[in-house]
Amino acid sequence: MSVATATISTATIETPDGPFTVVADEDAVLASGWTADVASLVALVHPSIRPDLADVRDELDAPGADGALAAALGAVDAYYAGDLDAPGRVPVRQRSGEFRMHAWDALREVEPGERVTYAEYAVRSGRPAAVRAAAGACALNAAALFVPCHRVVRTDGGLGGFRYGLPIKERLLERERPAA
Repeated sequence: MSVATATISTATIETPDGPFTVVADEDAVLASGWTADVASLVALVHPSIRPDLADVRDELDAPGADGALAAALGAVDAYYAGDLDAPGRVPVRQRSGEFRMHAWDALREVEPGERVTYAEYAVRSGRPAAVRAAAGACALNAAALFVPCHRVVRTDGGLGGFRYGLPIKERLLERERPAA
């Protein structure tokens, strides 16, 4: 896919966990996370689909977001309003090797409120011995929240890592904790 001809849009909204930015083309989220730094998110996109920053349109300057960007922003709002499944209904486009792409798909199947260990995630990704590779897939996930890497924890129950900080990961997991 040539992204040079694609319309790339971005918007940042405020959430209870801080600013959340989405970078999307017409069809899917390319990158997202708890930051207002669009350049840092674009840098996470695989080079084969990474847009040129000069081609990224800021929807705050050109209101009327539509397509995947509007769906993504709506899903973030819905998530924080209690529809924890909303981000999983938004298309995401990421590229990498076969294992990592399958691992990201497996992450999208982890339900809100469910926590899986890195070892369990490796099993779900089809390579039980590839715990480090599974952890690497989490670390290189460009579409935070839409590909819920925050639901993966260490075997001992510890949080592990999270690009946007452990306090945000902890709040996301708490928000998703099933009601007793």
